[in-house]
Amino acid sequence: MTPRPHLGYFAEIADPLVETIHISILGTAFAVVLSLPVAFIAAENTSPNRLTYGLGKFIVSFTRSVNVIIWALIFVVLFGSGALAGVFAVAVRSIGFVAKLLAEAIEEIDRGQVEAVRATGAGPVTVLIYAIVPQIKPAFVSVSTYRWDINVRASTIIGFVGAGGIGVALTTSINTFAWDKVLTILIAILGVVIFSEAFSAYVRRKVR
Repeated sequence: MTPRPHLGYFAEIADPLVETIHISILGTAFAVVLSLPVAFIAAENTSPNRLTYGLGKFIVSFTRSVNVIIWALIFVVLFGSGALAGVFAVAVRSIGFVAKLLAEAIEEIDRGQVEAVRATGAGPVTVLIYAIVPQIKPAFVSVSTYRWDINVRASTIIGFVGAGGIGVALTTSINTFAWDKVLTILIAILGVVIFSEAFSAYVRRKVR
């Protein structure tokens, strides 16, 4: 029998679908906050010394090299099944991605603006706020939004290992051969992914 989407199922999957979106948003938000200091120590022109520069590069490489599923498994073991494990998995996996691109943006800033602010006698914090942050703001918004788009899809996958969200409902439906529900869930996921891609593209166009 050919599976058909069932409108009644959408009410059942609304909560796990919303949970998936929450995981992607919270995971991205935590990653963005944590990636900012990493980006500054991973950029040659803002890192205090070679030791901190090496540490920044290590964090970027390490968090990016481990797949989100592996991170999800680790946090499921630490915190148990559920959305908390999903948020941590998405956040840690995203730190290296966001920090790497922000570090590259920091290294490409106009140093003339930095020197102009320093010439006024400004300290490091003032230089950061008035000379560096305004130059990397477009990259910050663009990278953060793009990573959220990626994390929406990642948040659906990690549910297969018990890290919360719609992936858990999808796994249960597959295991019970509820193919009508499987199709309904896939359609819902597709709708969310299309929306996230469109929103991300819109924001990135606006900040260019």
